[in-house]
Amino acid sequence: MKRKPATKASVEARIQEALFRAQDLKFKAFHSRLIPTIPADTVIGVRTPELRRIAKESGSDPNIEKFLDKLPHKYYDENQVHSFILSGIKDFDECLRQVENFLPFVDNWATCDQLRPKVLGSKPEHREKLLKSIKLWMQGKLASGKQVQDDTYVVRFGIEMLMTYFLDKDFDPAYLKKVAAIRREDYYVKMMVAWFFATALAKQYEAAMPFIQGRKLDPWTHNKAIQKAIESYRITPEQKKSLKSLRH
Repeated sequence: MKRKPATKASVEARIQEALFRAQDLKFKAFHSRLIPTIPADTVIGVRTPELRRIAKESGSDPNIEKFLDKLPHKYYDENQVHSFILSGIKDFDECLRQVENFLPFVDNWATCDQLRPKVLGSKPEHREKLLKSIKLWMQGKLASGKQVQDDTYVVRFGIEMLMTYFLDKDFDPAYLKKVAAIRREDYYVKMMVAWFFATALAKQYEAAMPFIQGRKLDPWTHNKAIQKAIESYRITPEQKKSLKSLRH
């Protein structure tokens, strides 16, 4: 009787196998508590350096597109690997396309914040196109204009990209107004708005301060932005004193 030839494991199976080999059960127990929006049994428990290593090794696989296209993933750790793979893409248009495909399936703050593709903001000629996408993401939309149904992390990602790439030399005071206008009850969106304004206070204090003085944010986000700004080493003692006096 002839044996059937062994079938080569799919790239998804190989990534899962690598993740389980790197599993740390103590880390799993600890980390699961930090991401309460997803079931604990979907967390394998792999530390970030191992996730980066697996992403680097898998990213060069000629069949990696099959893994990137097979969404949603079963495990949280697969989403983390996915984020790291996208963050390593060197071509702007390809990276933006892959980010758009992935965003509707991002279901937690850690995966959202792990997604930091350097190529998106690395060249001035890409900034206008990125900004157009950011404005859509902050509305929970994709480039196609499609509204994402569960858009919490699409909105969070948009604010994060604006904070990362547009609070320095490409800053425009109008960006502060756009973020301040976001009114959501989602905790992870409100926290990102607070983080955005805390960073804006550190980088563009004179432009951002009127939004705090004028109480342009909801009370919770206002106080959280002040708290995070006061914790920053980039805020001077005099600025911290002024901010403390403006708490709700």
